[in-house]
Amino acid sequence: MEETLKELLFNPTVGRIVTAVVAILIVIALSRFAQRSVGRIVKDVDTRYRVRKFVNFLGYFVASLAITVVFSDKLGGLTVAFGVAGAGIAFALQEVIASVAGWAAISLGGFYSTGDRVQVGGIKGDVIDISVLRTTVMEIREWVKADLYTGRIVKVANSFVFKEPVYNYSGDFPFLWDEITLPVKYGSDWRLAREMLRNLVDEVLVDYASQVEDSWKAMVHRYRLGDADVKPMITLRATDNWIEFTVRYVVDYRKRRWMQDHLFTRILEEVDKSHDRIRLASATFELVTGSHLDVSVRNDP
Repeated sequence: MEETLKELLFNPTVGRIVTAVVAILIVIALSRFAQRSVGRIVKDVDTRYRVRKFVNFLGYFVASLAITVVFSDKLGGLTVAFGVAGAGIAFALQEVIASVAGWAAISLGGFYSTGDRVQVGGIKGDVIDISVLRTTVMEIREWVKADLYTGRIVKVANSFVFKEPVYNYSGDFPFLWDEITLPVKYGSDWRLAREMLRNLVDEVLVDYASQVEDSWKAMVHRYRLGDADVKPMITLRATDNWIEFTVRYVVDYRKRRWMQDHLFTRILEEVDKSHDRIRLASATFELVTGSHLDVSVRNDP
């Protein structure tokens, strides 16, 4: 029994295993210590998240490297066995491998990053985490209107980047074009209505003007794009029922619903001040009663 124990203790393979385990434990301890230190030192949330992810991946890399170094002379004879086993594992875990490849594409290709508002795998929301296998999204829309959170957290496999398009609402250009329509009755002062809308959009959207122009110039410099007009645009269309004004403008992707509320509030205030010179239209239905028909039946003797 003692001889067997001595042989086991002095066995080179057992020694390598113990060394590898100790090395992994040291790497884990150092990785956790580094992540806690980052939380105390780095104050910016986004930077802290990225540094922690980097430290985590670095720990995996160092642990794999340590195992490779410890067993380097033992791995040569197992090349064929590892090749056959690797082929089987690759076939069985093809979705996992595709997700890892998707993570690499997301990280290196700039598809999106944490904090971006995206549509991925049919899910719309804000990216709150990107792991090796999955992207975690805080969902918006669905049963709530506009761009508000539903409260559901959705995890999507990273492999989707090779199968479906990725929509990024806030990547290189953190603004969206949005529109509101205003129906005005025939007989109203439509010139005054147009002037009122022009003054309102200039008043409400003045804070965005320089930011939007700078962001669009950066887009034109980076991509092959035409120089689009990012200033608010007001168009008129005569329909069968009313005069329809459409206001097209650029807004921060996070404030689309707030901007609509603000614009409509100011519009209603200005309509009230116009003293019926501007009258809003609405779909109305008039029920017309039919003519009366009296029928009498006379019995002749």
